[in-house]
Amino acid sequence: MRLLLVEDDDRVAAALVAVLSRHGFQVRHARSGHEALDALVPDGSDPYRVVLLDLGLPDRDGFEVCSRIRAGSGVPVIMVTARADIRSRIHGLNLGADDYITKPYDMGELLARIHAVARRFQPGAGTPASDGPAAPAGPGSLESWGISIDRERRRVSVEGREVPLTRKEFDLLALLAQSPGVVYRREQIFSEVWRSGWEGNGRTLEVHIGSLRTKLALPGLVEAVRGVGYRLIPQSPDPAQGGAAGPATGTARRPGAGSGGGEPAARGEGGAAAGTS
Repeated sequence: MRLLLVEDDDRVAAALVAVLSRHGFQVRHARSGHEALDALVPDGSDPYRVVLLDLGLPDRDGFEVCSRIRAGSGVPVIMVTARADIRSRIHGLNLGADDYITKPYDMGELLARIHAVARRFQPGAGTPASDGPAAPAGPGSLESWGISIDRERRRVSVEGREVPLTRKEFDLLALLAQSPGVVYRREQIFSEVWRSGWEGNGRTLEVHIGSLRTKLALPGLVEAVRGVGYRLIPQSPDPAQGGAAGPATGTARRPGAGSGGGEPAARGEGGAAAGTS
């Protein structure tokens, strides 16, 4: 998932980029309003799914930047700022911001808000999608694994072979498939799949992940990210090279394949971010 970070403080931006990258986001850092608007001009690349917008920019006010973005794009905008007064919040939302979060903030909360606004946006549609079930992953996003997910009929097939999944197994796969490569935190997975908190239920999630890997016969499809959560690997390793699936999953092979080898933006995974803009 591509994300545009608009932040003039390089220290804050560097720390935030490091955390977001660890969670699977492809982050571009813009240091000014002008640079941010230039970055959003279509150039044939995959569209940005979310913009994190600081308000205290060197060349123009963040409110103006938000207004300019909204005039030409439906990409979700989350204002990330130290301006905590209610008038600024209302003004930002009225200008078209999809969310408003004040510094210092908890990194887990910011990640949850990013996923929440991204679910309501259909890239290429130009405007936010209506609320409702999350849109399916784009065509071919899991093509290299041979996976097909039919969300309407709740069916999954691998290389044309239908694989029976339980309700929770299907919901778990469908969630991870929304943004292949992006790490979903355990808290978010439990909130969206089990509709409950994850404390004390870690073993339940591990069992369902293991069951998915076994039933799909794709042990390298889902990767565990230590201390954070899980992500779906977008591309199947080259069977001819016996590509490693990651530290927690061993070697992945598709069925039938041949054998073969200010201050920091975040303090830890649950830490807070701070700033003065």
